Amino acid sequence: MSMKLVTAILAYFLVRIVVGAAASDDVGFIYQGFQSSNLSLDGLANVTDNGLLRITNNTKSQSGHAFYPNPINFKSTSNSSAFSFSTQFVFAIVPDVPGLIVSGLAFVIAPTRNHKGGPMSRFNIMETLGLFDRPTNGSQNNHVFAVELDTFQNQDYGDINANHVGIDINSVRSKVSRPASYQANNKISFDNLTLSSGQPMQLWVEYDGIDGRIDVTLAPIAAAKPHTPLLSLTYDLSPILVQNMYVGFSAATSPVERGTSHFILGWSFRMNGVAQALDLSRLPELPRSGHKKVSKLFTVGLPLICITFSLILISGVAYYLRRKWKFAEVLEEWELAYGPHRFKYQDLYIATNGFTEKQLLGKGGFGRVYKGVLPTNNLEVAVKKVSYHARQGMRAFVAEIVSIGRLSHRNLAPLLGYCRRKEELLLVYEFMSNSSLDRFLYNQPKYALNWSQRFRVIKGVASGLFYLHEEWEQVVIHGDVKASNVLLDGELNGRLGDFGLARLYDHGTLPQSTHVAGSLGYLAPEYSRTGRATTSTDVYAFGAFLLEVACGRRPIEPRAEPEENIILIDWVFSCWKAGCILQAVDHNLGNEYVKEEAELVLKLGLLCSHSEPKIRPSMRQVLLYLEGSVALPVRGFSAVDLGFAHPAVGASTDNCFSHSVVDSVLSGSR
Repeated sequence: MSMKLVTAILAYFLVRIVVGAAASDDVGFIYQGFQSSNLSLDGLANVTDNGLLRITNNTKSQSGHAFYPNPINFKSTSNSSAFSFSTQFVFAIVPDVPGLIVSGLAFVIAPTRNHKGGPMSRFNIMETLGLFDRPTNGSQNNHVFAVELDTFQNQDYGDINANHVGIDINSVRSKVSRPASYQANNKISFDNLTLSSGQPMQLWVEYDGIDGRIDVTLAPIAAAKPHTPLLSLTYDLSPILVQNMYVGFSAATSPVERGTSHFILGWSFRMNGVAQALDLSRLPELPRSGHKKVSKLFTVGLPLICITFSLILISGVAYYLRRKWKFAEVLEEWELAYGPHRFKYQDLYIATNGFTEKQLLGKGGFGRVYKGVLPTNNLEVAVKKVSYHARQGMRAFVAEIVSIGRLSHRNLAPLLGYCRRKEELLLVYEFMSNSSLDRFLYNQPKYALNWSQRFRVIKGVASGLFYLHEEWEQVVIHGDVKASNVLLDGELNGRLGDFGLARLYDHGTLPQSTHVAGSLGYLAPEYSRTGRATTSTDVYAFGAFLLEVACGRRPIEPRAEPEENIILIDWVFSCWKAGCILQAVDHNLGNEYVKEEAELVLKLGLLCSHSEPKIRPSMRQVLLYLEGSVALPVRGFSAVDLGFAHPAVGASTDNCFSHSVVDSVLSGSR
């Protein structure tokens, strides 16, 4: 052995001895259950009666944190290298209802135990695992190291899927991540694991302060620690970790009524050494997710049992064959890629009690809508049966339906999936308890929405359309914006639904479809000529929708003679021309409305339904007007420069418009 090699080996071990001795206190602790622990808890975190550490419960859009109560010395001085550390813990992510949006869990080392952060939306708090708000996410001043067990895919943060493990430094955008899996010691390949399965799993996190290497290892509860880690990253944590840090866990719940519970069953940690192994037999048990059925004892003799069993078997086979024929559906090979979004016809048939009239919610030109309860998870749904006779284009249609199923916005009715049977399509939506908006506007409704409720619905639908046009990864043209396609949830919030006519295309490109489809009274003039649906044709329909909600009238009021039909847009325009536009407000409201807001909605409705597409505003501009951030201009108006043409809201204090140069622009549009 050469002298240089001996010297290098001695130097290596000398550095390790010096680094190990530099720590004044090699902290180590172990919790085999948390019955008598003194952890620092906040948010939803608590310790259950049997000793489980529960980071969150099923409360929606909330976070929970649990930290070791005392700060731990991760460095000898502020400028020195970070010490090595090791931890092992057993966790379980338990969704209340399988198939719903669930949220992840993170092991975290941070300079503070306070991670409440700033105000966050319902999805922000889940996306960032309760660690950061959007402005601080990614800041070098965070000094946060975390290992995320993420069950929600956010493409904004580069998530690879909705079931992965990642190493995070100062941000929830992982430095490295892999799908959740483990390599058993007797295998050469990795086996997949489902983080949100509700089953307990083990995780080891180890940092070598000398080599600057981070190893993360995952395994089921019954498996020995694998020799091969799931993640291995060479990264010096010295600039990240400050001298005194806190170690613990963070999680956030999803924005749905039924959420996710995050449990820690046991936890071991050590500085400058290997964390003490957990005794899995001493860990507390997870709560049962259901009740086991007690089998009945046989009270008859063996011959009678055999006869009964034979009869049941014969009846069962006959019943199975009959139902298989009844619920037969064709699943073509190309459709296999859309499997997770496809429902079984049999499940939808059972959910709606066979599509009986009793379950019928409504019907229109594109199909009937039925209420149902899915037998798999008791989720209330609305099932729309759509007749689709064109075989050509079916594949593209299904592909778009599946793509639309990935939309996520508080003012869109969630499309859960589809079912295809022969020449019939069934679209499955989340059920809205208050049905559609038109039931509160027409035919002398038992309950008419007040102005505040209507204005909130208008702003909600506008926000949903803005998301479709500009905020999602593709441009989505809804194609059928109207009151009957706006659903109301339990709090009377508006959610735009029925995407049966929706079309998608990439940002920066032009739509290709030239097929005219939609509802009379909502179709833009250029759409009827060119057959090309655009964001501007959606804005036109939204303008008709604004007038529909404010006036409590249908876009076309039929009369005995077709030539006597009342066109709502023309009628409101005539009120404006007469100088008293507020006469068009729904008489059911009486005088109980905000005049400034009513004027804004009516004027904006005329503006959006302008016959010239270039003069209509974008949905981004519409939102600014509705939120009061920008006023509609009166003086210095230029339709070419600004692309809209109405007087400013509030320019007059009575019920009439102030006439200006805008009059000529509007007059020329009719």
